[in-house]
Amino acid sequence: MPGDPLLRIEDLHTRFLTSRGDLHALTGVDLDLSKGDTLGIVGESGCGKSVLALSILGLVPSPGRIERGRIFFEGTDLLGLSQDGLRRIRGGRISMIFQEPVTSLNPVYTIGDQIAEVIRLHQGDQVKTRSMARSMAAHMLEKVGISNARVRLKDYPHQLSGGMCQRVMIAMALACRPRLMIADEPTTALDVTTQAQILSLMNGLKEQTGTSIILVTHDLGIVEGFCQNCAVMYAGTIVESAGVEDFFADPLHPYTRGLLRAVPDVASRGQRLYSIPGQVPSLWETPQGCSFFDRCEERMDICRKQRPPIVKKGNNHMVRCWRYAT
Repeated sequence: MPGDPLLRIEDLHTRFLTSRGDLHALTGVDLDLSKGDTLGIVGESGCGKSVLALSILGLVPSPGRIERGRIFFEGTDLLGLSQDGLRRIRGGRISMIFQEPVTSLNPVYTIGDQIAEVIRLHQGDQVKTRSMARSMAAHMLEKVGISNARVRLKDYPHQLSGGMCQRVMIAMALACRPRLMIADEPTTALDVTTQAQILSLMNGLKEQTGTSIILVTHDLGIVEGFCQNCAVMYAGTIVESAGVEDFFADPLHPYTRGLLRAVPDVASRGQRLYSIPGQVPSLWETPQGCSFFDRCEERMDICRKQRPPIVKKGNNHMVRCWRYAT
């Protein structure tokens, strides 16, 4: 149907079965991503952002597993596919840029071989020879701003800087013109100048190819300048989602407001930085009520007893908080 989202996640639950017990990494995640949009996913470390990205691709490591839920991509439920069916989509129609690009690349293969392998795996019908795949790999390196591309094809990952390795990962991710690219902390450990170059590159390629992007990040400044929509994760679930303008102008959830207060501000130079009191709760024990209850400055009695529902506020603004449901 026209207007359907490119990606829709419904009631997604992912757990890790450990000797200590079941770790509830994701608990009832609901999320939509429209075609051509960039969605920023933010939250403290340990809130489930990376697990969500891996769940979409069916790459949750053992002993993790998706307990229930549905993940629709272009109308197809990814959780209903066989491993072969999922592999045909993964890397082709959905690609991912992992954290730490240097460790994500295989150290014993040249970058040319690694990009060419992706191209031949997913475009084998059109790319008949190894030389054709390498020519396409060189073209992708040029598109991501790497000079002397044909020479660089022979380089190994350890011969490249962190910024160049990140560009190689982007080239691999875009080699098959995916409909969706998931970028998990793509600017981690890069200097500010290289961060800006990488984000500008991703944005330009997105506009050229029409690729939708999910950007996992801790940096709210990147979300403000790069994304159209934002989702806030806390303790394995999404507590607020909105268009970027509404997200910064009218944050609703107490956790979202806490995150924004914690961002350093030039106007408050010399003052003590705000930090949200307490810690993210243990994911081994799912609280009966709101997972943010112990840290919330606006909590009510009902927050301890019952999990808050999702409440729609405005056209594209959703929040999971009892203050807007009562």
